[in-house]
Amino acid sequence: MQLQVGVKVLLKNSKGQFLLLRRSSEKYREVSHKWDIPGGRIDLGKTLMENLEREVLEETGLKLKEEPRLIGAQDIILNEERHIVRLTYIGKADEGELRLSEEHTEYGWFNLSELNAFEDLDKYLKNLIEKIHISDTLGVPIYF
Repeated sequence: MQLQVGVKVLLKNSKGQFLLLRRSSEKYREVSHKWDIPGGRIDLGKTLMENLEREVLEETGLKLKEEPRLIGAQDIILNEERHIVRLTYIGKADEGELRLSEEHTEYGWFNLSELNAFEDLDKYLKNLIEKIHISDTLGVPIYF
């Protein structure tokens, strides 16, 4: 079994909205038109932050304003051949012009209630958002 590590970031703007990207059905045939957040697999020999900064810049043209905080780690076992560990952060992006890569077809900034209502959201992101939201009712600080 092959192990891969991925980094993702839930980017928040100055209005308190979060960035979602719609995956290209050409590039990601197996997931179709799911909405997700910036990120991807790490390059060996680079730190997690170097990889996250690279992914954000490649996919959005934006730069992280400060070091993001880790909010979740998930196992993604798609088949017997591949195990992905996905580390998800929350952070702030600069307010520059957003430019999509060929990996995505559109983007939008959404508030928390809109994120929770999204039907076509990446299932791993949706699971993480639901867990973080639930943790707030238990008195644990919420990251949003």
